[in-house]
Amino acid sequence: MMVSEIMSQYQRDGRAPLPESENTSKVMRANRGKDTGPEMILRKALWANGIRGYRIHLKGLPGRPDIVFPKYRIAIMVNGCFWHRCPFCNPGVPKTHTEFWQNKFDRNVNRDNDKKKALKDAGWTVIVLWECKLRRDPKSAVVEIMNAINECEKNRT
Repeated sequence: MMVSEIMSQYQRDGRAPLPESENTSKVMRANRGKDTGPEMILRKALWANGIRGYRIHLKGLPGRPDIVFPKYRIAIMVNGCFWHRCPFCNPGVPKTHTEFWQNKFDRNVNRDNDKKKALKDAGWTVIVLWECKLRRDPKSAVVEIMNAINECEKNRT
């Protein structure tokens, strides 16, 4: 499909450059904001380990964390490596429209930091989990969350 044909299919809001191929367009359309693969891995692991009492995408909190334990004031952000610029796997930048993507990634990272700070300032414990680590070892994420819950319970008494 030609770029001009792709352009005619989209109503653009100007926030992103036009895709250069139908494949790129398909990949970008498939990206989700909620119930992502890494989130589902974590939620299944929590459930399998008997951890309940969490809410997902709780409105009213800065950044609408992916998983929230309101009772313990624990907010969990499940970050995709590509979009949030994982410090562990160091994902690359797309080869086309590089300046646009670098600016977008910088804004994402700054927004993530602002939301984490706002949550901490409001008295929340913030746990950031990365896609690459969740895919490799979901059990370690469960242990980290269980430790945070235990710490909160210990501080309550």
